[in-house]
Amino acid sequence: MTDSRTTDEKVPDGYVAVARIGRPQGVRGEVTVESRTDAPEARFAAGSMLVTEPKERGPLRIEAARQQGSAWVLTIEGVEDRPAAETLRNTLLLVAADERPRLDGVDEFYDDQLIGLRAEDTEGTHLGEVRRIFHVGGDLLVVRRTDGRELLVPFVSAIVTLVDLGSGKVVIDPPPGLLDL
Repeated sequence: MTDSRTTDEKVPDGYVAVARIGRPQGVRGEVTVESRTDAPEARFAAGSMLVTEPKERGPLRIEAARQQGSAWVLTIEGVEDRPAAETLRNTLLLVAADERPRLDGVDEFYDDQLIGLRAEDTEGTHLGEVRRIFHVGGDLLVVRRTDGRELLVPFVSAIVTLVDLGSGKVVIDPPPGLLDL
């Protein structure tokens, strides 16, 4: 599941982002959202209450949700027109991290568990820090290198050979040329 955060966003401790509100949809107060969860049907179910960042914009109760292409459109209680919807643009929708379902797989992680981990190669050389996860066909770890550049690492067991949450690191066995990109 990808309820997530990135280190570039101001998500309060103990919470994870499930969506970011985008532009208004139509004139009746609906908003589009950039979903950041694998379970949008559950997160955006009618009656769901979501915490917001900035805090003063919420909490928000979902009245209705529908998928429109790859995006989601939400109707939010009390938001009746386009100007009201516009005031919510760029608001993060959050849930408490402990409200997430437990992951059963040994190699399954929530994005926020990976963000901030130290990235090392198999020799223990510090490569950088995991800054975010891209979900584009396959998952990619975005590692900010020690020199400030970003490294995209396919999150597959052949390359990311160890995720050790206890010690706060991931071990990367890069194929030839990966570190040179």
